[in-house]
Amino acid sequence: MPLAPRPCSIAAALDILGERWSLLALREMGYGVHRFAKIAGYTGASRDILADRLRKLEDAGVVERRQYSEHPPRYEYHLTRSGQELFPVLMALRAWGDRWAVDSPALDLRHTCGETVDVALHCAHCGDPVTRESLTPVRPR
Repeated sequence: MPLAPRPCSIAAALDILGERWSLLALREMGYGVHRFAKIAGYTGASRDILADRLRKLEDAGVVERRQYSEHPPRYEYHLTRSGQELFPVLMALRAWGDRWAVDSPALDLRHTCGETVDVALHCAHCGDPVTRESLTPVRPR
């Protein structure tokens, strides 16, 4: 029997988010940067590529445009609830990058308690750590 692509929420999410400039634009909005020129500057994306990625994110409901000037028409980009829920994903990518992709992290993030943030995934029900070994795939009913 030939194999077929596995139905997968990760693949569906990557269809929307799985591109460098999209994720970096989301990072900037998470940092409170909302204007196109600043997002382009802080990400290094060309204006045409960034415009395309922002349009795709807007079409997917991850970001929304808010007009801040009528003459000329100018817009800011803000995370929707869907976009805000990507925060843990971006934090996990950052943690992985700090550990495996750079010699030294560009910055430390500190929690309100004063300690450096360390991303950890735990079960919301029992509190135990979530690992690959602790998961069992089960089809939804």
